[in-house]
Amino acid sequence: MSAKRHQAAPAARGSRGRWRRWRRGRPFTAAVLIALGGAEMLVTLRAPLGVLLHVGPQGLAAYLVPTVLVLCGVLLITNPQQRVFYSLVTLVLGLVSWLTSNLGGFVIGMLLALLGGALAFAWTPDKNRPPVVAAEPEAPEPREPDNDDDTVLLPGMQAPDPTPADRG
Repeated sequence: MSAKRHQAAPAARGSRGRWRRWRRGRPFTAAVLIALGGAEMLVTLRAPLGVLLHVGPQGLAAYLVPTVLVLCGVLLITNPQQRVFYSLVTLVLGLVSWLTSNLGGFVIGMLLALLGGALAFAWTPDKNRPPVVAAEPEAPEPREPDNDDDTVLLPGMQAPDPTPADRG
């Protein structure tokens, strides 16, 4: 048995590296926690327990708050530039879920949403990552000087400084 036989294929390493770079380029863990918190609250609403509370207009809010939490989790993954807004919405809705969604999904969903919101608020993109180098634009070809003998300056404009070749 040789050592070459046990090495990972280069394609597997590349795809794993791409996944890691993609995941680190956004608040992935925070978004998963927020979505799990919202999903847990939705599950507790449908649980066949006698402890569930559905009172008047709070019945709609009980479904609306966890749905928006799951949506904020998905939006954090797809649009990380707006992470501060989504994390603040998540934190507020996590606290509101205490009143609307059966004590925040029996406290577990609320804690997941609050933890995810705090992580999303604190997340920053990696500043040490080397910037992507774009292709350099080609230098424009030098222009031949125009004949400025008949150029008229508008009032308030100044004549350009003469170059050393113009000075003589």
